[in-house]
Amino acid sequence: MARTRSQVRARRKERPLTVHHLNQLLLVCSLVLLVAVAAVRISSRSGLPSLLLYLGIGVAIGQDGIGNVTFNNAELTQVIGYAALVVILAEGGLGTKWKEVKPALPAAAALSTLGVAVSVGVTAAGAHYLVGLEWRQALIIGAVVSSTDAAAVFSVLRKVPLPSRVTGVLEAESGFNDAPVVILVVAFSTAGPVDAWYLLIGKIALELAIGAAIGLAVGWLGAYGLRHVALPASGLYPIAVMAIAVAAYAAGAMAHGSGFLAVYLASMVLGNAKLPHWPATRGFAEGLGWLAQIGMFVLLGLLVTPHDLLDDTWPAIVIGLVLTMVARPLEVVLSLLPFRMPWQEKALLSWAGLRGAVPIILATIPMVGGVEDSQRIFNIVFVLVVVYTLIQGPTLPWLARKLRLGDSSEAADLGIESAPLERLRGHLLSVDIPKESRMHGVEVGELRLPQGAAVTLVVRDGESFVPLPATVLRRGDELLVVATDPVRDAAEKRLRAVGHGGKLAGWLGTDGGKHQS
Repeated sequence: MARTRSQVRARRKERPLTVHHLNQLLLVCSLVLLVAVAAVRISSRSGLPSLLLYLGIGVAIGQDGIGNVTFNNAELTQVIGYAALVVILAEGGLGTKWKEVKPALPAAAALSTLGVAVSVGVTAAGAHYLVGLEWRQALIIGAVVSSTDAAAVFSVLRKVPLPSRVTGVLEAESGFNDAPVVILVVAFSTAGPVDAWYLLIGKIALELAIGAAIGLAVGWLGAYGLRHVALPASGLYPIAVMAIAVAAYAAGAMAHGSGFLAVYLASMVLGNAKLPHWPATRGFAEGLGWLAQIGMFVLLGLLVTPHDLLDDTWPAIVIGLVLTMVARPLEVVLSLLPFRMPWQEKALLSWAGLRGAVPIILATIPMVGGVEDSQRIFNIVFVLVVVYTLIQGPTLPWLARKLRLGDSSEAADLGIESAPLERLRGHLLSVDIPKESRMHGVEVGELRLPQGAAVTLVVRDGESFVPLPATVLRRGDELLVVATDPVRDAAEKRLRAVGHGGKLAGWLGTDGGKHQS
C-alpha cells in the first residue's frame, strides 16, 4: 500500500509538469500558425506558393535551425500527411465547379493515366542513366514526382485567372492523379519483385473504378440527406459536409479502392448540390484546408535535415530538369493528342505541373517500407520540389500573360456569408476590369445585363460609389454585381462577352464577336 501511495504522489507531482508542457506546446503552435498566416500575405504579394514559406518555417524550427527540434518519425509524418491530404482534397472538391470541370474531364483523365505513365518512365530513365540510381529507386522517384499539386498552382495564379478549360484540366488532373501515383509508389516500395506492368494497370483501373463509384454514391447520398434533413443549427452543416467527405475516403480505402479519388468526387458532388448554408460551409472547409496545409508543410520541414541535403542537390536539379523540360511536356503532348487544344494552352499546362506537398509525403512511403537509400530519395524529392516550385511559381503568371491566356474579366463569386442573400438565392459577383479589357469606356446601361442582375457598386481609385446607367466604366474599376440564382450564369457570360468584345458584344455571347439570339 505504501508503494502504491508513493506512486500516486509521484503521478500527482508529474501532472503540473505535463500541463506546463501542454501550455508551451499550445503557445508554440499558436505562434507558428500566426507566422504561417502572415506568410500567406507575403506569398500573395511575391507570387511564391505558400508551401515554400511553410516548409521554411518547419526547417527553421527543426534540426540545424533556431529551434533545433529533432524529429525523424517518417511513419507519423506519413499518417498525418495522409489525413491532411484528405482535408485538402475535400476542400478542393467542394470548390470545384462542375460546369468548368465537365468539359475537361477527358483531358484530365488522359493526363492522370497515360500522362502519369509517360512521366514516370521518362523521369525514371533520367534518374537511372544521368544520376546513376538503381532502377527501383529511379522508378520510385519517377512515380513520386509525377503527382501535381493544385494548391501550388492556383496560389500563384489567383491574380491571373485562366480560361475555364485550362483551370478545369489543371484542377481535375491534380484531383485524379494522386490515386494512380500512390498505387505505383506503394508497388515500387514493396519488398520483392515489382508486379508486371499489365498487373499494375489492372490494379490501378480497379482501384480507380471502386473509388469513383464509392465517392459518387457517398456524395449523392450525403447531398440528398442534407437537403431533406433539417439540422437544428446552421453550424452543424459544415461539420456534416466534412464528415461525409472523410467517410467517402474511409469507405473507398476499406473497399480496396482509391480513397483519394473517392473523397475528391464526393466533395465535388456536395459542392455542386446547392446545400443549405453553403457560404458558411465553404468558409469552414477553406479554413480547414489552410490549417491542413500549414500543419503538413511545417511537419515535412521538420522531418528534413538541411545539412544532409547538400550531397543530393545536384541530382535533384538534374532529375528536375528531366521532369520539367522533357517528361512533363511529352506527357502533355502525348496525352492531349486526341483533343483539340491550342498550343498556347498546352504550353501553359506543360509549365504548370507544379509539385507540392503530395510528392514529399509520398517520399515517406519508401522510408516507412525500409527501401534502400530511402533517405536519399526523400532528400532528392524535397530539394526538387523546393527548387522548381521556386522557379516555376513566380513565372507562371508571366507565362500566362505572354501566351495571352489571362482572363481577368471573368466574374467570380465572393465568399460572403449573408443570410438574406441565401434566402433570396442571390449571388454577389466581383469583376475587375484589367488594362486589356474592352469594357473600358462602356456605360453601365450598355452592359445589358439580364433582368435580375444589376451593378450595385463601383470601386474606383480606392473610393466606392453607386453607379448610374450613364456611368462610364474605366480600366482598373472593380464592379459589385448582384444576380439572382436563375440568371447568375447568364450575367457572367454577358460580362465576359463585353470584356472581350465591348459594347457591341453579342447578347450572352462568350467570344464577344458574334451576335447570339
